[in-house]
Amino acid sequence: MSSPSLGFLALEGYELMSFDKDKQRKDIERFIQKMPSLSTTVGKVMEICSRTDASPNELNKVISLDPVLTGQVLKLINSAYYSLVTKITSLTRAITMLGMNTVKNMALSTAIIRTVAGTKKSRALPTTRFWAHTIGAGVSAKLLAGIKEVPVMEREELFVAGLLHDLGKIPFGDEYIEVLTIAKKEQAPLIEVERDIMGIDHQEVGLMIAEKWKLNEVISTCIGKHHNVDDLSGPLAKQVAFVALGNIYTNILDIGFAGNPFPSEVEMEHLLKVLEISAEDFGHIGEGVQAEIHKAEIFLQI
Repeated sequence: MSSPSLGFLALEGYELMSFDKDKQRKDIERFIQKMPSLSTTVGKVMEICSRTDASPNELNKVISLDPVLTGQVLKLINSAYYSLVTKITSLTRAITMLGMNTVKNMALSTAIIRTVAGTKKSRALPTTRFWAHTIGAGVSAKLLAGIKEVPVMEREELFVAGLLHDLGKIPFGDEYIEVLTIAKKEQAPLIEVERDIMGIDHQEVGLMIAEKWKLNEVISTCIGKHHNVDDLSGPLAKQVAFVALGNIYTNILDIGFAGNPFPSEVEMEHLLKVLEISAEDFGHIGEGVQAEIHKAEIFLQI
């Protein structure tokens, strides 16, 4: 669901920075080109897991050649996030217990966070609060999917999609402070202010990154369409809707900060209808969100 252009800001006398929209786009494209590619190991992991005939043994062979990734997988499986009774010391056992898709998502999310951590940091979005928001969105999406009894493996993918949904904000520089200031002053949808002032929005930028890193359809679409769920249909629309609603829920709870503290009640009600989730069930996930966020912070610590 989209909002009208915010061109009225200039008419109301709001003093705006002068943005060269063409230069802004070129600067962002250059920034993304210079971003490191994901590691060869992660690329192979994604390739293997995309094949229907792939085996856990193949995945084990690839990951075991990367001691850092092996350590990360074992640290994650033994963390509170998975709450296993016994400690797992074997990579093969970890893959068997969690499933190939979950291990792929673990490898992907940790690799992306590590890669992004080395890029330019804008003062507009403090790193700790930004990732706190995205973890909250991922956890909320996962818990909302649980209400609808979505299979566990798909819920894990929705967590990763939520964790990465705002990747497109990373390449914005300090000029993004002006965009955030306007959005806050006018209590306007951030994405509309981005388009009006900068000529590009974080969904479009996020898709550029997703294409560079060859992320799968679900994660890429959640990054590129979480504010435009109505553009989609079928199962993919519902998957993106979980992430979009998780994003809104995180903003309602004021968890972290990604620049959009004024969630639309109309959009929230629409997404609840799309997913056939009652307002009561929506509110109840708050009981588990904070606990899940605490457990999921392990993704930022490895």
